[in-house]
Amino acid sequence: MQLEDIKNIAVIGAGLMGHGIAQIFANQGHWVSLLDVSDEILARAVENIRANLTLLAQNGIGSTEDIEPTLERVRVTRDLEEAVSGAQFVIEAVSEDLDLKQTLFRELDAICSPDTILTTNTSVISITEISTMAVRRERIVGTHFWNPPYLVPLVEVIKGQETSPKVVDVTFNLLRSVGKHPVKVERDVPGFVGNRLQHALWREAISIVEQGIADAATVDEVVKKSFGIRLAVLGPLENADMVGLDLTLQVHDYILKYIECSTEPSHLLRKKVEEGKLGFKTGKGFYDHWPLENMNRIRENLLKYLIDYSYKKSG
Repeated sequence: MQLEDIKNIAVIGAGLMGHGIAQIFANQGHWVSLLDVSDEILARAVENIRANLTLLAQNGIGSTEDIEPTLERVRVTRDLEEAVSGAQFVIEAVSEDLDLKQTLFRELDAICSPDTILTTNTSVISITEISTMAVRRERIVGTHFWNPPYLVPLVEVIKGQETSPKVVDVTFNLLRSVGKHPVKVERDVPGFVGNRLQHALWREAISIVEQGIADAATVDEVVKKSFGIRLAVLGPLENADMVGLDLTLQVHDYILKYIECSTEPSHLLRKKVEEGKLGFKTGKGFYDHWPLENMNRIRENLLKYLIDYSYKKSG
């Protein structure tokens, strides 16, 4: 499969990530088949794409005249064979269930053209594990988009143990051609790069609250008003080189023994889940109370920031 051969995309799963991924490709001229289990989910997915494109147009990104042509390139279906018929590139975006993904890729491998590239949007599960039940494992590759996928530039392209280097290259170039910022992850490890870093930070943040060092609001304030400000322009290893590796070593010699290193989830996190304190979903989480206006403000601020970062500042 060559990059120029890829015209038709199939996205399996129209939920949180799937509809945004479909939007990316349809907006760049590809024909997209979007599959899910119910007409209700598919109808909501189409309306979410419409709302996303309208939001972008209102912020000067694209035009309202582009919305209907983009939607016309998205065909919804509940039939897997119909979804992948004629597709040169398939993206799986179902829930993070290893058994479900393994079964799905076994079926995709059986019904898709031998040249079709099969990708998974898993955020943490090993690509090699996902592909175990398939025969043509060399054409299965990870494509980890970040939420919301139409705004966050990065996509991690993860090579499984048996993934063909050519498949990795074609996938990388396709993503770049539709305006994403792909990076290659050379070793297939759970969590890849981004989520290993993100959840290492979350583990320490939760531990600080659990140990009574600071409350949740203070932890978030410290991150947002200090090193968080510079992360978009100064990565951690750039920062280490900038301050000097000798100083970094001195700090690590002292501090690492005091940092959370448990291989199990926090007792505090597990307790909150058991109590039904799930965050925005239930109005309580690490914060004691989430009024609707506060949740809406955070969502709106995040969207505005991502639009500014991904389009206006970079463009």
